[in-house]
Amino acid sequence: MEEIKKEETQSLVGAGEVSKVHAVKNKIVKCVCGNKMHFIAGVVLILILASVAGYYYKTKPTDIGLEGAKNKVLEFVNGNLLQPGTEAELVSVAKENDLYVVTIKVGEQEIPTYLTRDGKKFFPQAMETEITDADAEKKTTQAMEIPKTDKPTVELFVMSYCPYGTQMEKGILPVISTLGDKMDYSLKFVDYAMHGNKEIDENLRQYCIQKNQPTKLSTYLACFLKKGEGTSDACLTASGISATSIKSCVAQTDAKFSIKKDATDKAKWSNAQYPPFNIDKDDNLKYTVQGSPTLVVNGVIAESGRDSASILKVICEAFNNAPEECLAQLSATAPAPGFGEGKAATDDAASCAN
Repeated sequence: MEEIKKEETQSLVGAGEVSKVHAVKNKIVKCVCGNKMHFIAGVVLILILASVAGYYYKTKPTDIGLEGAKNKVLEFVNGNLLQPGTEAELVSVAKENDLYVVTIKVGEQEIPTYLTRDGKKFFPQAMETEITDADAEKKTTQAMEIPKTDKPTVELFVMSYCPYGTQMEKGILPVISTLGDKMDYSLKFVDYAMHGNKEIDENLRQYCIQKNQPTKLSTYLACFLKKGEGTSDACLTASGISATSIKSCVAQTDAKFSIKKDATDKAKWSNAQYPPFNIDKDDNLKYTVQGSPTLVVNGVIAESGRDSASILKVICEAFNNAPEECLAQLSATAPAPGFGEGKAATDDAASCAN
């Protein structure tokens, strides 16, 4: 048998190399037999490497897959971010680098959301870390210090069916009640509509209430923001507003700004996606309004939370001499996005933007 093995070795390595093979073999045997500690150290090293490999295998990042990402986002959004009776629908799901991009539809609005591959972190909005010149200019504009005045001018730009716009409106209503005529407040509208004809109609309605009966706008909004679509007539009545006069104003305003006519002409749509709503277009351009909500204080876009306490603080810092009303203790919890009376599940400041 030993002779056969010799012949096999000779055939594989060549007759002239047999002596070298035996030499290596003898060294290995000598090393193992002569120094058991070396052998034991080698075994321990192998065991350590095996343990590390096993730990990596057990702790390596998991990937829930496209189906898992879809289900996770819908379950989280519908269970935590939306009011009962409102439900998000899936539009698409795709993998982008180390995230899943799950686009959902709430009402007429499509919203891209983001989820980590393990499904443990949800992001309602993504921000680019590579700043372009245009982004830098916009950021500089937004970072401008708000000038102080005796009576601050406050303008809130929204879309009437944007869930984040309605969230900001619910947050600012207690501030309006608190400061009253100590500030010059006006509700304005983003120069495009993302939520269909119902939004165009409601924007026009709220514009006309503010124009004709401004003292009743907050009462109307407090009613409308509870349930939204289908409650405008009841809220007009509850607020003591003449529906006939508002309808007349809506017709005149629509004709003046060609609102519904332009809504049927896609050549005039914003980025070929959404119909224009040009009542406050000049102010949108003046302040570089990007989406809903946008809060402008004394001519400067203001960064603020959506809770009443934060909004009050931002406005009160714009007074030369803040009135005692600025000491009011308002809620520091942001209202829930959309319609209804709940509280926000997160502090994310998402927006409706083209």
